[in-house]
Amino acid sequence: MSIAEAGEFGLITRIVARLGTGAASLLGPGDDAAIVAAPDSRVVASTDVLVEGRHFRRDWCGAADVGHRAAAANLADIAAMGATPTALLVALCVPTDLPAEWAEDLAGGLSAEAALVGAAVVGGDMSASPTLTVAVTALGDLEGRDPVLRSGAQPGDVVALAGRTGHAAAGYTVLSRGFRTPKLLVEAYRRPEVAYAAGPAAARAGATSMIDISDGLLQDLGHVAAAGVVGIDIDRDAFEVPDQMRDAASALGVDPYVWLLAGGDDHALAATFPPGAPLPPGWRVVGSVHEGTGVTVDRRPWQGGRGWDHFR
Repeated sequence: MSIAEAGEFGLITRIVARLGTGAASLLGPGDDAAIVAAPDSRVVASTDVLVEGRHFRRDWCGAADVGHRAAAANLADIAAMGATPTALLVALCVPTDLPAEWAEDLAGGLSAEAALVGAAVVGGDMSASPTLTVAVTALGDLEGRDPVLRSGAQPGDVVALAGRTGHAAAGYTVLSRGFRTPKLLVEAYRRPEVAYAAGPAAARAGATSMIDISDGLLQDLGHVAAAGVVGIDIDRDAFEVPDQMRDAASALGVDPYVWLLAGGDDHALAATFPPGAPLPPGWRVVGSVHEGTGVTVDRRPWQGGRGWDHFR
C-alpha cells in the first residue's frame, strides 16, 4: 500500500501505533499539540533535518535505520548541552508513491532510538513532497544543572571524547564505492551508537564546554575554539585505528585518520575539563586547550579534510 492509498489520516494511525511513550510525555499524539513535563522549568531544544540524497539513500539504509539516524542526530545535541532528552517532534515530507510500510518502519526506528534515553515521539506533521525529508525537533531537561556551552573552554583544560569517531565516515566511503562490508563500518553509518549518558555525566563532573561531533572532530572542535577564543590541539596517537578500519582504508586508498579526525555522523561527544579533574566513565583524553586560536593536530596544522559542510 502506498502513502496515497493509505491517506493522511490512515497513515497517521499506522505511525502512531508504532510509537512508545516516555516518562516526560504527559500527552502524546492526537491533539493539536503535545504536553511534555518540564520539571526544571527550562527546556533544551534542538532541531535537525535529513534530506534524501543529501543525508541518506534508501538503497543504503532501511527506513528503521533512517529513523535511528534522525533521532540520534537530535538526541546527541541535547546530551551535548548536559541535558537528558525527553521528547521528539517529527515532521515528515514524503512522495505519495512511497510505501506506507516505509513510513511505519521509520517511525519504529525513531521510537526505538528515543526509547534508549527514556524519551518518546510525542507529535509532528506530514506533507506530500517530491523529496523525502525527515525533520526532527528534540526537547530535553537540564534537571537543575547549568547547561554546558561551547564557549567555556579555558587554557590548561584537557579535551576528552566519549564515543567513537570515524566509523560512520568509513562506512559511508565503503558504501559509496559499491561495497557492503566490513559490517562494523557499514552498520556504524546506518545506525550511530551514541554515548547519550556521557553528556549529563560530563556536566555533573564540571565540564567547561561540550559539543556533539556531527560534522567531524576537528571541524566541531573548531566551534569550541572559536566560541572560547582558545586554541585546541589534538593528539593523533590518542586515536586507535581498529583492524577493520585499517584494512578498509588500505583497500580503498584512504588515510584512516581522515575518517577519525574529520569524519562525521558518529555523534560522539567532545568536552573540555579542568586540569586534574576526574573524568566520568567512558571519557578519554584526546587533546588539550591552550592560548591561541584554531585546532591543530600534534601542534601542526592538519592537512587532511576538515569535516562536513552542507554548502561546500
